Amino acid sequence: MSFLHPLLLIVALVVTAAAVHGYLWLQRRRSSALAAAGFASLMSRGSAVRRHLPYGLILLALPVLLVGLARPQAELTVPRVSGTVLLAFDVSNSMRATDVSPSRLAAAQQAATEFVEDQPDTVDVGVLVFGEQALLTQAPTDDHGAAVSAIGRLSASGGTSLGQAILVGLGTITGKPVALPEDGAPAPELGYWPSATIVVFSDGQETGGPDVEAAAELAAAAGVRVQTVGVGTARGATVEVDGYQLGTQLDERTLTTISQVTGGAYHPAGDAAAVSDTTKSIDLRLTAKKEPVELTAPFAGAALLLLMLGALLGTRWHGRIV
Repeated sequence: MSFLHPLLLIVALVVTAAAVHGYLWLQRRRSSALAAAGFASLMSRGSAVRRHLPYGLILLALPVLLVGLARPQAELTVPRVSGTVLLAFDVSNSMRATDVSPSRLAAAQQAATEFVEDQPDTVDVGVLVFGEQALLTQAPTDDHGAAVSAIGRLSASGGTSLGQAILVGLGTITGKPVALPEDGAPAPELGYWPSATIVVFSDGQETGGPDVEAAAELAAAAGVRVQTVGVGTARGATVEVDGYQLGTQLDERTLTTISQVTGGAYHPAGDAAAVSDTTKSIDLRLTAKKEPVELTAPFAGAALLLLMLGALLGTRWHGRIV
């Protein structure tokens, strides 16, 4: 325990000693007065506890209060939601499908915006978009307004590479480029990042790029969980690409595999309302941090309680407070 005003501890010691001395002097004076008046026998009436407890409580309140004024602080381990959340959005052509109203991408944008707005300022939020390649559009920041603005600028085109999204996400978290190792080569050393989470909004349809399961295994080794949100329906829909009508369906198997490999969870969402509800179930990690906590209020409360109890007992037993 530390004190912001440690000199007040000396004051507390001096004042308490003076108060105790004054109380003892007052008791001796009362005893002498009773003896002189021939009422010495009254001194034996009642227990010593009844005679001294009320005043003892009041005297004890004094140093407690003064110690509180010295503003004591203690380092306590405080649990809180904190760390880095990287929102990865599939912006491939299939995300223009309207089996989720108004479209898969628009529903994901709305849900992600609500998710960001619900986060405390201890959570840094970044935004990553991926199609055939992946690009960080907003570095992780506690300025959640900037993250929401980045989400609002998304538009769909191209193919899908979930593996590339995970690798770029890991590079953002670790601060260095991340790639899958060549055949037979050891996996890159990325460190351990248990306070980081990647949340992927996608329909799960892969069209190429790095192996997604291998990328997920790299994330798992680095302690980074990947939570996946499936945006789309099993019945699917069609989208027009370069004059062609292409069918697209939600691939839950791929999204589930990614999340399970990394210790995350897959969150299915079949319509716009379900997408919004799904983000509420995304589990962010609780971290513990030692923080200085001021204890003035508990000391003041204890002093007040002692004063009230001493005054109550003094009034009840002796008809007076002091």
